[in-house]
Amino acid sequence: MAEFTLPQNSKVVDGNHFEAPEGAKRVKRFVIYRWSPEKGGNPRRDTYDVDLDRCGPMVLDALIHIKNDVDGTLTFRRSCREGICGSCAMNIDGTNTLACTKPIADMAGEAKVYPLPHMPVVKDLVPDLTHAYAQLASIEPYLKTESPAPSRERLQSPEEQALIDEASSCILCFCCSTSCPSYWWNGDRFLGPAILLMAYRWIADSRDEATGERLDQLEDPFRLYRCHTIMNCTRTCPKGLNPARAIAEIKKLMVARTA
Repeated sequence: MAEFTLPQNSKVVDGNHFEAPEGAKRVKRFVIYRWSPEKGGNPRRDTYDVDLDRCGPMVLDALIHIKNDVDGTLTFRRSCREGICGSCAMNIDGTNTLACTKPIADMAGEAKVYPLPHMPVVKDLVPDLTHAYAQLASIEPYLKTESPAPSRERLQSPEEQALIDEASSCILCFCCSTSCPSYWWNGDRFLGPAILLMAYRWIADSRDEATGERLDQLEDPFRLYRCHTIMNCTRTCPKGLNPARAIAEIKKLMVARTA
């Protein structure tokens, strides 16, 4: 019988428990992943009983309340609080989403909050996105042209703009990529749904003149074709986008140019 052991300091253990203030009437329990590189050791699950009358309605509101009023050592990213920047992406109750748009009322029982899965953790709920941003840079996410620049803007028809509307709405929160098993196991070479969605945004842009070059860069057994259309990316996207469809469109373009 095979036995598998986790690497040293990888097992998550129970941590501290912070009780709600006396007299709190609406209490919600949050179980939050904690790990600090300064302290080392095993990651832990700290438990916070939050008085919902002292914070706003979203998970991010609860996290801010915890950091400001309960435990100032809790670390997480956040910025816009409007689902625009993607900073507060994390795994909440088993689903990758944005803490600022996830209502506390939607969660039954205790709320479990973890960092995005299968990424190195900088501290607590903060994932290390260095590799993901390097992959983004590799697709050259900007307009590439060889023709002389026009005297005014480069025009598009409404139909041409519609082709890139969805992909242009991606906020690079990486909820989709970190929900993809192919990216978990092959993230060093597979670009993942978020980056491929951005790649499609420039491939489909009628103003870009490097379509062939961009497709050449993706013609690889791993960079594109590790996608097996599991659809986790589309199900988890907090913006309602469809990265799987964009990846399928890239594959269709690959076939079309060799026909």
